[in-house]
Amino acid sequence: MKSRASLVATIPTDKGLHQRQIKVPKRQIDVLVYELRPTDQGGADMLVRERMTRHPVTVSPNTSVPEALDIMHREKVRRLPVLGKRGQLVGIVLEKDLLYASPSPATSLNIYEMHYLLAKLTVAEVMSQDVITVDEITPLEEAARIMADNMIGGLPVVRGDQLVGIITETDLFKTFLEMLGAREKGVRLTLEVPDQRGMLASITGAIADVGGDIVSLSTFWGEDLTTGVITVKVREGTATKRQLVEAMERLGLEVEDIRET
Repeated sequence: MKSRASLVATIPTDKGLHQRQIKVPKRQIDVLVYELRPTDQGGADMLVRERMTRHPVTVSPNTSVPEALDIMHREKVRRLPVLGKRGQLVGIVLEKDLLYASPSPATSLNIYEMHYLLAKLTVAEVMSQDVITVDEITPLEEAARIMADNMIGGLPVVRGDQLVGIITETDLFKTFLEMLGAREKGVRLTLEVPDQRGMLASITGAIADVGGDIVSLSTFWGEDLTTGVITVKVREGTATKRQLVEAMERLGLEVEDIRET
């Protein structure tokens, strides 16, 4: 019987966790492809719609700066989409925009004059109108790339010109934790491997041979184009550190790091 690697993806949905186990033939594939499709528990296809915050807190262009700041502090958010009369997205205002609009502590104005001027200042005067957005079916990695390339921490999610949600760096950090199995107890090992066909299949097959149950597998660039770095998380109680090291050594691979987490 051909050895097969067992991969389990745990997918949060609106109605709880959905687990999918994927059996992979040990030496019959060159690349592992994870394909998560909607399920009867709400779906999980790693698109923006699965991780965004629906019905985000918003303000109108006529909202005063002090009121917008109060809303941010009360709701514990750092950005507010700005909606027009028809509910269309017309801008976004950040906490720093509102703080920069406030008078400097060195101002010669007295407290009453400052409050008067701030009360007359509206979001429309300090918001950004050229808003970078994504739609609901944007892949998460594309949303992350847009944020990184533009050095921004959040993206309004739109359907046409209507706001349907917002996705932020915090949402992506949570996804990153899940992808690395950070909340699962187990053994985490890191390997530097040559860029060769069938390498992932060989590694997962060897782990399966010693009883290991893989909960996450991630690949990263190596120091040059000829190598890559692979991090694997194996479920607690399914394989020991010694078994995993010996399994990798039989493949001619050196374990760069191994630890229980």
